[in-house]
Amino acid sequence: MKFASVSAAVLMAVSLPWAGMAQPIDLSSSVWDGVVNIDASMQVPDYREPWNGGRPTGGSGTGFLIGKNRFLTNAHVVSNATKLVIRSSNDPEPHPARIVFIAHDCDLAILEAVDGKHFEHLKPMQLGGIPKLNTEVIAVGYPIGGDRISVTRGVVSRIDFRQYSHSGVDSHLSIQVDAAINPGNSGGPVIQDGKVVGVAFQGYSGNVAQNVGYMIPVPVIQRFLKDVEDGKYDHYVDLAISDFPIENPAQRKALGLGEDGIGVMVGSAEPAGSGGKVLKTGDVIVAMDGSPVFNNGLIKLDDELVNMNEVVERKFAGDSIEIEFLRDGKKMKETVKLARFEPYVRLGNLYDERPRYLVYAGLVFQPLERNLMDAHSIQDPLVNYLFDNFLGDKLYVEKPEPVILTQVLPDEVNTFLTPYAHGVVEEINGVKITRLADVKAALAKKNGDEPFVVVKLMEVNRPLVLRRDLAEEAHPRIMKTYNIPQDAFLGE
Repeated sequence: MKFASVSAAVLMAVSLPWAGMAQPIDLSSSVWDGVVNIDASMQVPDYREPWNGGRPTGGSGTGFLIGKNRFLTNAHVVSNATKLVIRSSNDPEPHPARIVFIAHDCDLAILEAVDGKHFEHLKPMQLGGIPKLNTEVIAVGYPIGGDRISVTRGVVSRIDFRQYSHSGVDSHLSIQVDAAINPGNSGGPVIQDGKVVGVAFQGYSGNVAQNVGYMIPVPVIQRFLKDVEDGKYDHYVDLAISDFPIENPAQRKALGLGEDGIGVMVGSAEPAGSGGKVLKTGDVIVAMDGSPVFNNGLIKLDDELVNMNEVVERKFAGDSIEIEFLRDGKKMKETVKLARFEPYVRLGNLYDERPRYLVYAGLVFQPLERNLMDAHSIQDPLVNYLFDNFLGDKLYVEKPEPVILTQVLPDEVNTFLTPYAHGVVEEINGVKITRLADVKAALAKKNGDEPFVVVKLMEVNRPLVLRRDLAEEAHPRIMKTYNIPQDAFLGE
């Protein structure tokens, strides 16, 4: 398949309404000699039957040379890949490649050719800066199944902080380009003045918008490259707070703020997050690392007004940030050590991971994750409440990993228990279930001569009960019947 969805849309157009007005592009230019086509064979994990290998599929995208045998592309181009090949426009022969680093939170990846000598003649592309609004850029890649490079023009129409659809939860700086969207260009360079100013990565399709595409800008690319210098990717860090603008004059006066337009309120601070160790709801942030924070949540960096989260975006795991804030009218200053906020990750799309599960006598237990919700199309109100309010209601504090009884594989030992499917597991044999590992420990627990296994589900007054001896007798039979090679995978 080609990457044609919103999460994998491209930034290029074969033709634009104003294309005839532009000067022709010199296709003999060596600027984009380092652009390569990427073909990927993939295996998509099966969250409905997590013991299976998954569904094979494939796709293609674009990448470009940034150093000796180092090709930059989108993470979504190579996610769940089992085989990768790359080819340049002047060399139709496919060359095996492998992933060196991948960052799903910012949709970037670095590949290398298994035999790099085939690409030694190519010139690495150089990174530029952030292009100005209403300036022209050139997008290069392999859209719509073509075997030859396509080069098109677009105009920078917006520079904003927005969500990256690959993970579905992470937001970073992005640049909008006034250009149509075609599949296959994902991972391709966007060029201005002979230098790369972005990586094409997503856009709108259908009737949502016309001629709107997005590219990952150089600051995000540079942060990724800096992060992997030590040989591993440490992910983005999070302050894990929400903010609320303070623009009402009466509210500003009540909070002891002046008329200088400085100060944004903390809407919430996650107790397990970096910011939650210092900040609390109602605090007013007035500066970060010495730069004033305006009442609409913007801050000036490099002479540009950007979302205040951009200050945190440029930090790395273990770095600190200095925050000045008001609490009950009193000025305070604290240093916050930044780390990744794990509960936030659970709400995003997962890739390159084997689904975790545990099967017991036909009962299938799985941790609550977005991939699971999508695969099972769960409509249970309680499960949806847990997922939708996992952060807002701080549910992760007591249940860091809610466990769902996703299905009951029919067998005589679990007759009439199918209605319990999609329930949230509260307790097994008297053991509170807060994560998948608790299920294994609870099932192994035997209270003397207690002959039953008792599973209690949240907001369900009728416990699920199995006779232990019959369940243990039936377990291998069920494993064989449903071709389940391993009764549990709790993670690496």
